[in-house]
Amino acid sequence: MSDKKTMQGQPAGGQDGAAVVIPRFTGKDLPPFGRLIIQFTPPLAIILLIAAVLTNPDGVAAVISEMRTFVTGGFTWLFVLYSLFAVAVCAWLIFSKVGSRVRLGGPNAKPEYSDFAWYSMLFACGQGIGLIFWSVAQPIMLRDQSPVVEAIGTNVAGNGIVWAYFHWGFTAWAMYCVVAVCLAYSHHNLGKTLTFREATVDMFPKWARCGAGVVIELLAIMATILGLATSFGFAAMQFTSGLTSFTGLTESPALWLAVIIGFGTIAAISAFFGINKGMRLISETNSILSIVLVVAAFIFGPTLFILSNMTETFGAFFANFVAMSFWTDAPSTAKALTSWKDSWNGWWTVFIWCWVIAFSPFVAGFIARISRGRTLREFVIGVTVIPSLIVMVWIGVLGSAAIYYDDLTGRGVSAAVSANVSSGLFVMLESMPMVGSLLLVVSTILVATYYITSLDAGTYALADFVSAPKQAGAWFRVILVFSIAAVTTVLLTVGGSAVVDTVQTGTIIGGFPFSIVILLMIVNTIRRLKKRDSATRELEKLVNNPDPSVKLHFDAEGEPRVKASHSSQQSAPFVGAAARAMS
Repeated sequence: MSDKKTMQGQPAGGQDGAAVVIPRFTGKDLPPFGRLIIQFTPPLAIILLIAAVLTNPDGVAAVISEMRTFVTGGFTWLFVLYSLFAVAVCAWLIFSKVGSRVRLGGPNAKPEYSDFAWYSMLFACGQGIGLIFWSVAQPIMLRDQSPVVEAIGTNVAGNGIVWAYFHWGFTAWAMYCVVAVCLAYSHHNLGKTLTFREATVDMFPKWARCGAGVVIELLAIMATILGLATSFGFAAMQFTSGLTSFTGLTESPALWLAVIIGFGTIAAISAFFGINKGMRLISETNSILSIVLVVAAFIFGPTLFILSNMTETFGAFFANFVAMSFWTDAPSTAKALTSWKDSWNGWWTVFIWCWVIAFSPFVAGFIARISRGRTLREFVIGVTVIPSLIVMVWIGVLGSAAIYYDDLTGRGVSAAVSANVSSGLFVMLESMPMVGSLLLVVSTILVATYYITSLDAGTYALADFVSAPKQAGAWFRVILVFSIAAVTTVLLTVGGSAVVDTVQTGTIIGGFPFSIVILLMIVNTIRRLKKRDSATRELEKLVNNPDPSVKLHFDAEGEPRVKASHSSQQSAPFVGAAARAMS
């Protein structure tokens, strides 16, 4: 691992003018055989999966549908409890002393990014593309069927917006946040690599750690690649849908291919130039364009209706939050499900929670990377409360406008969503006077920029998973971008949207086993925080000390060992393999 630059790419000079990697590496690399498995198994497995889907799409789709039925029918309760556990852990970190006392990167660390840049990046990689897709589609699709939520007087249509608040708001962000906390504390404070295996394996017996680490990392890599590739496909289709709405172009595989090449090229350039010069600038552009979209829709749309509907639906959301959080639709489990389509949760809560879990590897990994310098309390509030309020305003404005124009056009928006879910936002904007055409262009650009930032974030996380503890270079990230674009091209241009949907459903089903991994990692992080003592605090200081004259010391097995002292200068020199890894 190179010691020429810090983790953020800035030299950290010491008394002798040398530079030290911050945080210092205290973790362990995998043995050569385990690393080979991680590097070559995912590509091989993905090639075999794509070949199976393309050669027998109906057979694979049937198998995946049966698996989805099994997961929905037997484990809805697990996903509900998992989401509640994530919320509870976030609440503990906000209100406990641990949340205020533990700072990511040690007590002297400072935030690397401004609040605006930080919120822009975490929002862009977390939910930007999903909100563009579902902020209109879900309120429209659920306007006539909303279990649990009591009708708001005669405004039954508002209940769909309430469920959209729930599915894309606080609970979803808590599920991302709790994973990001585990990775961030493990990396910034304990000097581990930014990987799931090193945030989890020390709770296993030593003889099982290597094998468990390989399995955990394989699951994370597979979820990241397939999640990014299938999302790439749907982003290309939605961008094409927006493009055809105001250019007169005809949707076709050739246009999809051109969009994929364009997205991939921009994402590769961003990945090459790094977070500061690439993703940060695109993410801040996202935020500005998003503000333009929402504010313009509020001012030029049905303003009075939007204000009134947001007031009602905000109140309904807070009044029904607990009931929605615990709802498993118990009567549906009285007999085995024939199909997941017979379960409301199968369409919505289970689907979206699985989606969040499957996307957690790269979303949480990137959020952890950019959050150095913030206390756990600041981190949790910043990743849950603030984005949730943004989500509610976004959905409240665009969803309310969609319902208004849906009624005005005799369910015209509903018909469009029924025919093509990705077209809902664009059809709604076409009904808006004065600025509708301009907002069509803005929203189409947002589809592109939000996905590019998601792909960029995923590339950084994937590079860590594959190359850690070595630091991946810019060209390696570029290769990853084009590899994902290649997978998307094969799925979309050869198999079409049905194949993309099949693979995406399979990826989401992968959220079921991966949720077990995440639960183990959360338990391990809680254990680490509860056991945090003076020696651990001293270790956190030393791990993040850029002075090369300051040394850590390790035991015979390469584990960091620190005695609490008033001066980190008293620490003994490095010993063992972990010390050699830093040079």
